[in-house]
Formats: sequence, structure tokens, C-alpha cells
Amino acid sequence: MAQLLHSYSVDLTWTGAGPAGTTTYTSYGRDHELTSGRKQSLPGTSDPAFRGDPDRWSPEDLLVGALAQCHMLWFLHLAAAAGVVVVGYADAAAGTMRIESAGQGQFTEVVLHPRVTLRGHHLPDGSPVTDGVLADLHHRAHEHCFIARSVNFTVRHEPVPVAFEHRVVTA
Repeated sequence: MAQLLHSYSVDLTWTGAGPAGTTTYTSYGRDHELTSGRKQSLPGTSDPAFRGDPDRWSPEDLLVGALAQCHMLWFLHLAAAAGVVVVGYADAAAGTMRIESAGQGQFTEVVLHPRVTLRGHHLPDGSPVTDGVLADLHHRAHEHCFIARSVNFTVRHEPVPVAFEHRVVTA
């Protein structure tokens, strides 16, 4: 079977040189911009613990966000294929990174907390949509997520129990 290859390119421009550049560790800013094609630029920085701007995105934020996005997109795809009508999805993803004494570090875990809202309580075959049905969809989404499959640390998902859309019917 032929493999499909996808390529991604991002342009990075450091904007934090200031008048002194990297004369010292504290003389330069960590701010930078990420762009790709016609997409809006993304303001980046380092983690605030490493002199970054807390109002900008750090690489660590982006990694946790990429894992949450990838999981959600696969979950929505698999839900649609299974006849589960999702009308709301939110996640409060959290990552843990350990820093070694010499300064290098690595993520040890990311935990996704997806919160799904559904329209309708039944699948097309009439069986109920349960937390178990959604757990299976989350498991399958995790197995398919390109980003989760590419990292060397644990990515877990702890879904919030299913919620159903409340529709007010007026007469």
C-alpha cells in the first residue's frame, strides 16, 4: 500500500532582539512570530518561567494545544461516521513538563479533558449514546491522532460525562 506524505512549513521570525541582541541572557526578548502561507501570524515567546511574555503562545502551550486539537478533530470525524451528533466540544488540556537540574527538560504527560455535548440520545440503530460509546470514540480518536502518535510521552484522555443539548420548545 502506498504511503501518503504531507509536508508542513512554518516561517519563524525573532522579533525580540532589541538594541543589545544576545549580549546577555537578560538583554534580549523571547518574542517571535510564526507564519505559514496566508494564515494569521501567531505571536510566540518562551514560557514565562524562561523570561517569556505571558500574553503570547509558548512552544509548550502550542504542543498541548496541538494534541487537544488533533484529538478533537478525530473524535468529531469518528462521531459523525458513527451517527453521534456532536453539537459542542471543549477541552481543558493540561501538560506536565519536568526540568532537569542541568536545564534540559521534557514533557512527561498531557491529559485531555474533553467535554462533549450531544443532540439526541440514540444512535441510528436505536441504541443509546452512553459514556461507554463516547469512551470508545475517544479511544479510537487517540489511536488515530497523528500528533499523539508522534510524541514520546503519555497522552491520556479523561472525558467529562456526556451532556445533552437542552432545547427549549416554544408554542
